[in-house]
Amino acid sequence: MRTFQSPRDIKVGVIGYGGAFNMGKQHLAQMKQAGMTPFAVCEVDPERLAVAGEDWPGIEQYDKLEKMLKQSDVDLVVHITPHNMHYSLAAKCIKAGKHVVTEKPFVIKTSEADKLIALAEQHDVMVSTFHNRHWDGWIRRARNEVEKGSIGEIHRVELRFGNYGPPKEWWRTSKSISGGIMYDWGVHLLEYALQVVPGSLAEVSGFARTGHWETEIGAKSRYQGDFNEDEATAAVRFDTGAMIDLRISQLDPTPRPPVSIFGDRGSYVIQRFGGEEDDQWVMKKADAKHGLKETTGKHWPGKQRLYYKNVADYLTGKDDLVITPEWARRPIHVLDLADRSARQNRAVKAKHG
Repeated sequence: MRTFQSPRDIKVGVIGYGGAFNMGKQHLAQMKQAGMTPFAVCEVDPERLAVAGEDWPGIEQYDKLEKMLKQSDVDLVVHITPHNMHYSLAAKCIKAGKHVVTEKPFVIKTSEADKLIALAEQHDVMVSTFHNRHWDGWIRRARNEVEKGSIGEIHRVELRFGNYGPPKEWWRTSKSISGGIMYDWGVHLLEYALQVVPGSLAEVSGFARTGHWETEIGAKSRYQGDFNEDEATAAVRFDTGAMIDLRISQLDPTPRPPVSIFGDRGSYVIQRFGGEEDDQWVMKKADAKHGLKETTGKHWPGKQRLYYKNVADYLTGKDDLVITPEWARRPIHVLDLADRSARQNRAVKAKHG
C-alpha cells in the first residue's frame, strides 16, 4: 500500500452531510485536526450540500458518489450513511482505489465484512470503522485494571442498554435499514467488551422479543412490517469459557449499569458514562481471605480523537492500524450470529474468532 509523506497529503472526503448529529462536519473537523486535508463532500440533499460548502469554503461538492469517484482526487472516503448502505458504497470506493472508513457498525452481515476485507486486500487500500469509542476513558481505565490483574481472570461481561418506550419514527427503527435494535449501542458495547474478554468467539445464542411497539404504534409508522425488535439478547461464548451477555431493550424501565466486568478476584462496574457524576465506576477486589474491598471513582478523560490520528499515522507509515477491518468484523459477527440464532432457535457456531 502506498504511504503518504505527511498527513496533509491525505485528501479526505465524506459521503453524507445530513443534519442528524451533524456528523459530516464532525468527521471532517476531526480529520483536519489529525492533520489531513478536507477535500470533498458527497450529499444527495442539495440543501445539506450547500451547508457543507458554507462550512468548508472551496471544498469539492458532489450529489452522486459515482461523480466523486470519477472526478475527484480524494484519497480517503468516510461513509456517514444508513447501515444497510455501508457495504455497497464502501465496495464502490474500494474498487475505485480509495481508502475507506465506515461509521459504525462496519456493515450488517458477516459476509459483507468478509467481502470488504477481501476487496481491500485485492485493491491494496485501507478499510476501517469509526470506533472512536475504543478510546473512551471508561473502557481505557477498566482495561487498565483488567491488564493489571486487579479483578483476576475475566469470566463474564454483562452489557445493558435501554429504556421503556416506543422507538422514534426514523430509519434506525427499520430492521432492514438499521440491522436491528442491537446495531446501534450494541456495537459500541460489544467493542468495549471485546477489549477485555480473553479468547476467541466460539458460539452465539440470540433471543428476541418482537411485536409490542409495532402493534401499539400500528399503521401510523411507515416502518410497519419492518420494525426492530422490542428487545434482543446475545449470549456469546468464548473458547476460554468466558462469556458476554448483551441485552438491548425498549421494554426495560429499570436503569442498569451499561458495562459490568466480572473476574475470579472481583468485579469492575461502569455505572454511568457520559456524565459528570463523582462515582461513575465501582471496583470490588478480593483479598487473600476472600474479603472484598470496594473503591469508586471517576473515569479517565476520553481520547476519541486518537482514532483519526491513528489512521493518519497508519497511512503515513508511522504506526499500525488499531481498528483493522478484522477487528471491526468481530462485533458484527456476534450480532449477525445472534440474529440468526434468534430466528433458528438454536446456538450458532462462530466462523471467525
